Amino acid sequence: MYRRRFIAGLAVTAVGSTGCLGGNSSEDVPDPIALSGEKFDDQGGMAIGDHGGPNGQVFYAENSPEGHENPAWFHTLVFGLFPYHFDRLDRGWEAEAVYVTDYSKVDLPSSSDGNPRLPAPTAADTFADATEVTYVAESEAVGGMGPALPPFSEESEAEDFAERYGGRTIGFEGITSTLIEELKRNAPGGMGMNGMNMSDG
Repeated sequence: MYRRRFIAGLAVTAVGSTGCLGGNSSEDVPDPIALSGEKFDDQGGMAIGDHGGPNGQVFYAENSPEGHENPAWFHTLVFGLFPYHFDRLDRGWEAEAVYVTDYSKVDLPSSSDGNPRLPAPTAADTFADATEVTYVAESEAVGGMGPALPPFSEESEAEDFAERYGGRTIGFEGITSTLIEELKRNAPGGMGMNGMNMSDG
């Protein structure tokens, strides 16, 4: 069972810091849900699970996404979850839990061209606490929108992935708005409205 922690506090560039909110216990933190069943990204409106790459979901304490109850859900981290979450933090929203695809629990396809296309699992048990995984930034791996930010609950697997496909490993605290903007700028095919890569590259 993954350890659950609340996301609390704000930083100018960071997503947040870990810790309990209001003295609540870990039993109060919601578990991740399955993102199957024609769910559409709350940031860009694209179907989740169809485009490859890590998915994500965020439960907010006193707010909810437009059109449905918590969590907010995303088919990409670079163009979906993190831009949306940075914006909500700026608005004063408080997150109870943030979950991302855990590639330590997913079979990754082999790639002969050095440019692996990551799967996009949607089952609840394929998600892990976003604050406790290791991410690989700036690798050759791609998701449905281009650059991916694959997370791994096993740090050694993240390091092996980076060694094989390039990039560098970072923790949750290293994911800043500056990093996300850099990854978006490096997306193939250019970007459209709200930073979305309209080529779906």
